[in-house]
Amino acid sequence: IEEFEGLDDWMDRYAVIIEMGNAMPPLDEQYKTPDNLIDGCQSRVWLQADYTDGVIHLQADSDALIVKGIVSMLVRVLDGQSPRDILNADLYFIDRIGLHDHLSPTRSNGLVAMVKKIRSYALAYTMADHE
Repeated sequence: IEEFEGLDDWMDRYAVIIEMGNAMPPLDEQYKTPDNLIDGCQSRVWLQADYTDGVIHLQADSDALIVKGIVSMLVRVLDGQSPRDILNADLYFIDRIGLHDHLSPTRSNGLVAMVKKIRSYALAYTMADHE
């Protein structure tokens, strides 16, 4: 959230979002598979999750700059968290920075799809722990 404080102009905010995406390490091509492709996004977005030592490690990529920035914010917040913490996470920063209000309906649906995919991984790993 700190990155957006003092930025009232949405062009400046979009620039920060794009910078965040550019700073995210690229996803290895081996993970750019149909299974890792997020349904419901206008752009192609891949999300890879690994579960190690009780925490989920997330990697992502997109072929669209703003979308890559958006998914990078989710990865920054949720990477390294336990499945339970991800399932209970309040992603208030999305509303706090005004992101929902400044996304097109298709990008907004894509954001929801990204969160659902991350939470589906968390739910699967939670259930695997209880088997």
